[in-house]
Amino acid sequence: MVRRKEFFWVAFIALGCLLIIALYQKEPQPIIRSKPVAFQSIQIDDSISEHHISIEQILNLQRYRLKSELYGYKLLSNKSWTDNVLETGGQPIRTLIVTTWRSGSTFLGDIINALPGNYYHYEPLLDYGIIQIRGPPYADSAINVLRNLLNCNYKDLHRYLEFGMSHVYLFTHNKRLWNQCESYPGYCWNPEFLNAFCRTFPFQSMKTVRMRLKLIEELLEDKSFNLKVILLVRDPRGTLQSRRHRDWCPGEPDCDQPNYLCSDMVSDYSAAIRLKQLYPSRFRALRYEDLSLNPYNTTKEIFKFMGLELHNQVKEFLDSHTTYDVGGVSSTYRDSKNAPFHWKTDLNYTEVQWIEDNCKDAMKLWGYVRTKSSNLKNFYPLVPYDIE
Repeated sequence: MVRRKEFFWVAFIALGCLLIIALYQKEPQPIIRSKPVAFQSIQIDDSISEHHISIEQILNLQRYRLKSELYGYKLLSNKSWTDNVLETGGQPIRTLIVTTWRSGSTFLGDIINALPGNYYHYEPLLDYGIIQIRGPPYADSAINVLRNLLNCNYKDLHRYLEFGMSHVYLFTHNKRLWNQCESYPGYCWNPEFLNAFCRTFPFQSMKTVRMRLKLIEELLEDKSFNLKVILLVRDPRGTLQSRRHRDWCPGEPDCDQPNYLCSDMVSDYSAAIRLKQLYPSRFRALRYEDLSLNPYNTTKEIFKFMGLELHNQVKEFLDSHTTYDVGGVSSTYRDSKNAPFHWKTDLNYTEVQWIEDNCKDAMKLWGYVRTKSSNLKNFYPLVPYDIE
């Protein structure tokens, strides 16, 4: 009797196992999640369009996005931003930041790029290496690169595009373009796509750290650009202290020698006098320290100089990027009131004196005070300056 019960139990368990195996061998059914049918259709369309979308379809999506993001946004002239679109016969509002390495241009560039509708040409002279372009033999070719980009003309920029393929940060800072590159990588380095995509934007900004100011006059002379130029300068003690943290700088004379840096600062000051006289509404100089100490009012002044209202997204960028330190040495998340003055604790007094001895003329012109003792805790290095 006991054996018979055991037999039935074994048979029952075996049958259950066979049923479970049979069930799992059936083809699994798709899981339908609780989303609207329309939303599921969009997802399907997107996955297909990654392979089949045309350039014109991408441009139409971008035009729609611009209308949505800039809805109700007016220029200070009270004109619509739609009057400044290159593809419809307008001229974008173009802004060029001229500076040198580790002088705050990434921060200022990102402030301007927080504006919806801005197309950002980040470091277009990266492929020239760690040099300063002051004249021949590189000046003509470098100016030609800037001119082509400001015209949204990528057709002849073969070297620029080839360099960008292996150094993608040439494009990643242009977040509106890079979003398309990630979605449609086949178009990313295509001049036909780049030309057309760039031409849909009403605002363009560019920053370069490899070209000295006197060479930029050629671009200001071009009335079709109506270019606005901002010369950004920084205390050479802060610049050189920040450069020490970059592995590409040591051993490069244009980067690690204070006499080269400060000679350029003197040259830029002379060029600034001329450009301020010739183009008073299209040129201005700015110290990184003044921007950092008073980011909101200074940014408002910069946008007024550009002819633009301060957009809410720019204010949100300042709210999130000026109150605390996050990230490494290239991060723009900084306690902006302390960021310019790290040199007071990171450099020893001998290093400070060495920089000051090489930079006395530049520091005097741009309103930077020399130290008087090794006690720098309460030392304030700024005084007013003027370009005259």
